[in-house]
Amino acid sequence: MKIGYARVSTVGQDLDTQERLLTEEGCEKVFVEKVTGTSTAPRKALQQLLDHVREGDTLYVTKIDRLARSIIDLNKIVPELNEKGVSVVFLKESLHFKAGNGADSINTLLFNILGSFAQFERDMIVERTTEGRERAKKAGKHMGRKAGHSEKDLRKAIDLYNKRGDNSMSVADICKLTGVKRATLYAKIKQQTPAE
Repeated sequence: MKIGYARVSTVGQDLDTQERLLTEEGCEKVFVEKVTGTSTAPRKALQQLLDHVREGDTLYVTKIDRLARSIIDLNKIVPELNEKGVSVVFLKESLHFKAGNGADSINTLLFNILGSFAQFERDMIVERTTEGRERAKKAGKHMGRKAGHSEKDLRKAIDLYNKRGDNSMSVADICKLTGVKRATLYAKIKQQTPAE
């Protein structure tokens, strides 16, 4: 049986392309995962796949880095599948790791080299992202989601909060009126309250 495995690490990545390529390859079942390559969270679909495959099956993966998080991970998963009698095919790299005694030494060498490059590329992306974030913080740029309110709205919310005795408004009413989130309002009020 031909089985496929597809993984994306972010919402923006294209899962459809992977699934289409695997279906075109004749995969009858495709296991799909949405988890980052660097995450330590368990990959449930991969575990289901490992439990599902049987001797004589062939696993198809679009690229090496879709299956493994690191070269160590790669060298654990593929031999485990081969020992179960399952062959593994990486489409982009055109590598085929046959179950049993069909292991090709050149393929194994390429497998390790390409796996190392994939891990290196991932590490470089993480490093560049971290450096970029640090530069932006030093330059005073706000990181993360933009606030859904202006400073003026926040001041108005605080003013309304402080005058609740007169205006009889609840915190929910104030937040709805100004567009300031409840947590933001409470955090700002806490900052302005002098410590006793």
